[in-house]
Amino acid sequence: MILDILIAMLWSISPFGEAKVGIPYALLNGVNIYLAFIVCFFANLLVFPIMTFFLEVINRYFFKWYYYKKAALFVGRRAKRGAGKNVKKYGFLGLIIFVLIPLPGTGVYAGTIAGYLFGMQRKQAFLANAIGIFISCLIVWATILAAIEGFN
Repeated sequence: MILDILIAMLWSISPFGEAKVGIPYALLNGVNIYLAFIVCFFANLLVFPIMTFFLEVINRYFFKWYYYKKAALFVGRRAKRGAGKNVKKYGFLGLIIFVLIPLPGTGVYAGTIAGYLFGMQRKQAFLANAIGIFISCLIVWATILAAIEGFN
């Protein structure tokens, strides 16, 4: 069970799934339903300070290299295009809405980048990402629990 929790945490930190994959993995492998939610939510929330540090410190250093800059601009444009309308029009609430949608390409990675690109204050961007992640985790958690109940 500890291995399943660790794998669920790693999925929740991963940009390839976040808690949208971590929660189903934990629940389908017999982890306690409340523990799965809490662990995956907090693991996914850890991405914000990591990404903020990356954007503010490491990104500036790597931006000197052509291929990195090209890839970073591509990712930045995608995040700005996906969240741009919501964040420009609604600000804080728009970022929450963008992050809470449990679909690929939305989530704390894109939300952190969007908050950074639109110049949101760090505390405000963190709170918007935290609220969005929490609601997204609730949606995924409730959906998976309902599906498991339906199969039983």
